[in-house]
Amino acid sequence: MQRRRFLQRAAGTATVAATLPLSGCLEGIAGIGTGGNGEPDYDVGMTATTFRPQEVTIAVGESVTWRNTSARTHTVTAYEGAIPEDADFFATGGYEDEATARDEWWSARGGALENAEEFTHTFEVPGRYDYVCIPHEQGGMIGAVIVEE
Repeated sequence: MQRRRFLQRAAGTATVAATLPLSGCLEGIAGIGTGGNGEPDYDVGMTATTFRPQEVTIAVGESVTWRNTSARTHTVTAYEGAIPEDADFFATGGYEDEATARDEWWSARGGALENAEEFTHTFEVPGRYDYVCIPHEQGGMIGAVIVEE
């Protein structure tokens, strides 16, 4: 009877350990996930269903780097109607427009960012750029980049 209790407890402990996030623990080890000074070497992280931070402000000509910091697959896709008129569209996978990015995601998981993969875009036009993670849009995974002069 004691063996059964031990196995049940061990299984429960293994389950809890398997569900604990390791990314936070690993970031402090030998600079993994950081710029070497303890600061992240990316601008926006991706959790299971959110961009962190959800909004970032930069200057014209600067870049934003998104890193998938979760185990889920994500995308970064501009809302074509919610970026400045003269701005370049951006999406993981390098698609030219939002419709193509969406079609490619739903047909072949195009534009996917797996764990620890990154996407960088340089912003040349001031204004607000709203973007989305296509597979998690229904869950509210939406973000914004504010580009100032």
